[in-house]
Amino acid sequence: MPGFELIGKEEQQAVNEIFTSGSLFYNGKRVKQFEEMFAQYLGMKYAVAVSSGTAALKTALIAAGIGKGDEVITQAFTFIATVEAILDVGAKPIIVNIDETYNMDTIELEKAITPSTKAIIPVDMLGVATEVDRINAIAKEHNLVIIDDCCESLGAEWGNKKLGTDYDMAVFSFDNGKTITTGEGGMIATNNLDWYKLCIEYRDHGHENNPKKPRGRDTHRIPGFNFRTTELNAAIGIQQLKKLDYIVESNRRNYKILKNEISDINGLKFRKIPSKCTPLCDTLIFNFPTKNVATEFVALIKQNGLNTKNVPDAIEWHFAPYWDHIFDKFDFQNGDIWDSTKFSSDMLDRSVAIPIMVKMQNDIILETGSIIRSMAEKVLNN
Repeated sequence: MPGFELIGKEEQQAVNEIFTSGSLFYNGKRVKQFEEMFAQYLGMKYAVAVSSGTAALKTALIAAGIGKGDEVITQAFTFIATVEAILDVGAKPIIVNIDETYNMDTIELEKAITPSTKAIIPVDMLGVATEVDRINAIAKEHNLVIIDDCCESLGAEWGNKKLGTDYDMAVFSFDNGKTITTGEGGMIATNNLDWYKLCIEYRDHGHENNPKKPRGRDTHRIPGFNFRTTELNAAIGIQQLKKLDYIVESNRRNYKILKNEISDINGLKFRKIPSKCTPLCDTLIFNFPTKNVATEFVALIKQNGLNTKNVPDAIEWHFAPYWDHIFDKFDFQNGDIWDSTKFSSDMLDRSVAIPIMVKMQNDIILETGSIIRSMAEKVLNN
């Protein structure tokens, strides 16, 4: 699962070098290196490092010109940051259901488009791609910008390309629970030079970094914000990025072993994976016939030392109908959003997400599989 499992001497040495260099927080050298390495890993032209995944979302929306009066379509199962970023630029979030991939339902996406729709934010939840080709086709037909929220899926692939690279922009998170971590941080990736420049400027109070001007007299064209990241974060990120292939390979190996251990349990249904997607495999999701069965199962596995990942343990922060504290910001009534996302709610209520750790040894994986099998068969046979 996350890069925090592999924080070690390489990251410590990189940070120590900054302390002895005399440039503790921001001179851009390591930030630029991290951006260049990240863009190269993805196979994209540009990458912009920022202070968080949430900052990446907002900065990308600003660069794409999304603002007041615009509608942005996203999905009900996400992290609250996706909707917060849309609201923070003055736009209106339009929430659609997920399908059996646990990602955006493309049929509902198309139905939700209005003359005010300007962008789509599909969210690659828990390591699995959205239906990239279909979403791209819809966006092209309606002239919409796509910003891929790939915060939870760095390392996944679509076809023979890294996930996120087929969309206009993709954003990533490096918080402590993500595939690689810088402690906190984010990245925007794009092939669009104009959007790249706007992202660079917005994260730095609007500075154009004009080479003909000293910073104190720098030129500017847009208002900005301070979403810069630091040399410390970038130094850690560089070392983590070197470990990314190993993290992904370990996830996939451990996922395969665990899924094979429980794949024949009658009554357990696994997440649908789009045919062109090679998942990150840091999470194994399955569902039961009813909510009551799923609830009983979760209680039993917790008694046996297992935990879940987001579903159901953090569902209140990952499913839109729970966010009544911001409903007034986008004209939702509590009952309306629960009604409109009933399919998503029903599926998530019956679902369980199991984390896959990078350092899981075979005996631990087999023990985990044994617990899941025993508890699943117990609740399914009641």
